[in-house]
Amino acid sequence: MLLSDRVLFLDGEAIIIDKPAGLPVDTPRDKAVSVESHLKMLTFGFARLPLPVHRLDRDTSGCLLLARNPKAHKKFAAAFEAGTVKKTYLAILDGVPEAPEGVVDMALGKTSTEAEGWRMVPDPKGKRAVSHWRVLIARDGRALVEFSPETGRTHQLRVHAASGIGIPIAGDPVYGTGNGRAPMLLHARKLRLERDGKKPIEGTAPLPPSFLYVGFTEADAEPTDG
Repeated sequence: MLLSDRVLFLDGEAIIIDKPAGLPVDTPRDKAVSVESHLKMLTFGFARLPLPVHRLDRDTSGCLLLARNPKAHKKFAAAFEAGTVKKTYLAILDGVPEAPEGVVDMALGKTSTEAEGWRMVPDPKGKRAVSHWRVLIARDGRALVEFSPETGRTHQLRVHAASGIGIPIAGDPVYGTGNGRAPMLLHARKLRLERDGKKPIEGTAPLPPSFLYVGFTEADAEPTDG
């Protein structure tokens, strides 16, 4: 697998890659392959290595933004912190919500136990987390849902699906019934960041094979509004 073949956007400041599921962004403790270990392949003529601006879970696929210099990294990171980056995710839920759309406004906090390790949980005293969602299509007892998060908390969409909508993301081994043998069906579909005086940084990642395998298509992911 070459990440240089998965570039969705490239200019002098930014790169968007389509990160495959199963690949962590940061190098894990066991030193397994990660996005970090591929950075030399993503210089595209620059001496400096690009740096990830944000993180996706290991099992989440899709749009990941890299900055090509420290000034751009600082600027892009500030945009994420300010909530001005438009992000769109797709998820297949292990069921069909009763409502066609909604908003989950549920603060999240971190908890840890010796038996289960750490996870994020609904916590009124935690950090504010807001996710807009709508059902794109339902098929065979599952729903393809589009998420537009206002905030970017750790595991936000996974917890909001399971505890906010009440239906976990298919394959989620922490907040759902996933057992690790089938992939978690969460995909960072689109990313867009406006820039002063330049065209926006934007990319759209095609549906991964795992979505296609369970019967959802590109046509399902891009419905005609109205």
